Amino acid sequence: MKALFWGNLAILLCAGVARAQDWDAAIAAYEAGDYETAVREIRPLAEQGDPKAQHNLGLSYAKGEGVPKDFAEAVKWYRLSAEQGLTSAQVSLGYMYSVGEGVPEDDAEAVRWFRLAAEQGDASAQRNLGYMYAEGEGVPEDDAEALRWYRLAAEQGDSVAEASLGYMYSLGEGVAQDYAEAFNWYRLAARKRNAFAQASLGYMYFTGTGVPQDYVAAHMWYNLAAVDGQDSDLQKSSSDGRANVAAKMTPADISEAQRRARICLDTDFKDCD
Repeated sequence: MKALFWGNLAILLCAGVARAQDWDAAIAAYEAGDYETAVREIRPLAEQGDPKAQHNLGLSYAKGEGVPKDFAEAVKWYRLSAEQGLTSAQVSLGYMYSVGEGVPEDDAEAVRWFRLAAEQGDASAQRNLGYMYAEGEGVPEDDAEALRWYRLAAEQGDSVAEASLGYMYSLGEGVAQDYAEAFNWYRLAARKRNAFAQASLGYMYFTGTGVPQDYVAAHMWYNLAAVDGQDSDLQKSSSDGRANVAAKMTPADISEAQRRARICLDTDFKDCD
């Protein structure tokens, strides 16, 4: 479950810092898949104290790109960057503490780093902090506080936070149960290819929860969730949901649902109605 909420730790090589030529060379090398050269270009910047370079070098060690994978070395560079206030490094360091990679697992320390970044407005940190409150990891379980942090992240467009907010409204956790509000947040996340939100819309349309029952829409969203799902359990549950609703549909309705799913994909989720 944690992977759903932490999201991907991709390397972000940013220009516009000191020694831009080194950054440009690193970006070009990384985009060409030459990770060893990219690391060679950013290491001097990291050693000179550049926080972005330190974070990216840490990411290289965490992913094993251009260097052997080494979580302890990743933590070392994350910490140097995080202590300078770089929010992305604070999030990365918090993640390492939350899963015990390169350091002993320590949820309270993870919360501390997530909070530092969240209070500076980092959406991924706000989402992660919301998760920690929802699960009671490193802090006492507090659904209202989880909802507050999820909302801050969702209002910045974080799709995982949007889906999490939808989930909390659907169950009435930390807030009065409101299926219409749950639907609205799920829909925002679903259009950003969040498979959990897509499957949730499928369920709501299938059961008529918060929306009029609509088997065509249910099949479409289950179908899209089965395509977009990164988690095997979610893929299976979405496929099962699609099969259950298909059993209640005519061949013509199934064909229409498939047509609508193709349009949704072809328009990059701009036309999914």
